[in-house]
Amino acid sequence: MSAREVFRLAVPAFGVLTAEPLYVLVDTAVVGHLGALPLAGLAVGGVVLAQVSAQLTFLSYGTTARTARLHGAGRRADAVAEGVQATWLALAVGAVVLVLGQLLAEPIAHALAGDDDIARNAVSWLRIALFGAPLILVTMAGNGWMRGVQDAKRPLYYVLAGNGISAVLCPVLVYGVGWGLEGSAVANVIAQIISAGLFLRALIRERVPLRPQPKVMRAQLVLGRDLVLRSLSFQACFLSAAAVAARASAEAVGAHQIVLQLWTFLGLVLDSLAIAAQSLVGAALGAHAADRARQLSRQITGYGLVFGCVLLVVFASVHGVLPKVFTSDAGVLAEVPGAWWFFVLLQPVAGVVFALDGVLLGAGDAKFLRNATLGSALLGFLPLIWLSLRFGWGLAGIWTGLAAFMLLRLIAVTARWRSGRWAVVGAER
Repeated sequence: MSAREVFRLAVPAFGVLTAEPLYVLVDTAVVGHLGALPLAGLAVGGVVLAQVSAQLTFLSYGTTARTARLHGAGRRADAVAEGVQATWLALAVGAVVLVLGQLLAEPIAHALAGDDDIARNAVSWLRIALFGAPLILVTMAGNGWMRGVQDAKRPLYYVLAGNGISAVLCPVLVYGVGWGLEGSAVANVIAQIISAGLFLRALIRERVPLRPQPKVMRAQLVLGRDLVLRSLSFQACFLSAAAVAARASAEAVGAHQIVLQLWTFLGLVLDSLAIAAQSLVGAALGAHAADRARQLSRQITGYGLVFGCVLLVVFASVHGVLPKVFTSDAGVLAEVPGAWWFFVLLQPVAGVVFALDGVLLGAGDAKFLRNATLGSALLGFLPLIWLSLRFGWGLAGIWTGLAAFMLLRLIAVTARWRSGRWAVVGAER
């Protein structure tokens, strides 16, 4: 397979992955001029809403894995039907999130904010933005089935259409109409309506049966359970790291935030390659082409390693310049090296781990990935994080924990990949 075919899927996937963070930056810039309280309210409310996306990614990743196998077997109608059931599931789960969110918005906001004024602003934003939750999940499901049938461009257009129009409307609603912070929430919902509407229209145009099939949805939920537990382990690790950094000093948590955001952004770059791996490997296994799946896995893992090495060189070369783009505080800049060189040296490891995550997800090997991630968190990241707090190791201790987490995952996914037990052929797994 040519590199062109891999990047035909990876580049649009990267665009989809970065569209939402870029929109959040625009939203933040608009609300920031309202004052500190509205901005703080947006920050708290945004964290709550972001958890919906973070914990329910199985609607995209799990759907891609199941759909890709059916597509590879030449059963496009059945592949799209997976998207129909994922969309029903998205609407059902989204409705539950919406109801619970409305009931719990106030206590959650108060627990996170700790300040009545900030919590009041957060609740005001969140109660409106939550109406977009079912639509966020529909968009996830749409991304999942379209990636599975190797249609990578339309999801990018749909997501950009929603976020682009909303980015234009946001300042109009916030300042022009005079809705303030609530205008930001309305703009957010409009973005979700546009994107989800485009995905729903595409699904209807496929002319497949649209009735719910509980059996298929149950199978999707089983896969989803493993992916949710895996996601929760990530959240536990990074929340613990932030908590320990905050207890070290304000300068330490500032430096940790800078390096962690760069790590997260580069994770999106590598995750786009993993999405291509899911689609291509799943299709190969669905077509009973295990040798082709193994060849693809070697090729994409090689790309991940090369990307990781390139990122290592690039970010090693800008270590004295790039942190100053984010802050001019001398204390924060003095703390950055305690995390920076871990971040840099881990890039090749991350390149291989992300690629193999994509290979194993494409093979439907979610149970193994769940166990590997949980085990790496419990044995590597979390013990070192809390030892760092106990003995005052600072950022070096925190990022040593992240390094242990990544290295344990590398050992686990490499061993699984080399075993070949993931390469189970057939249209369904």
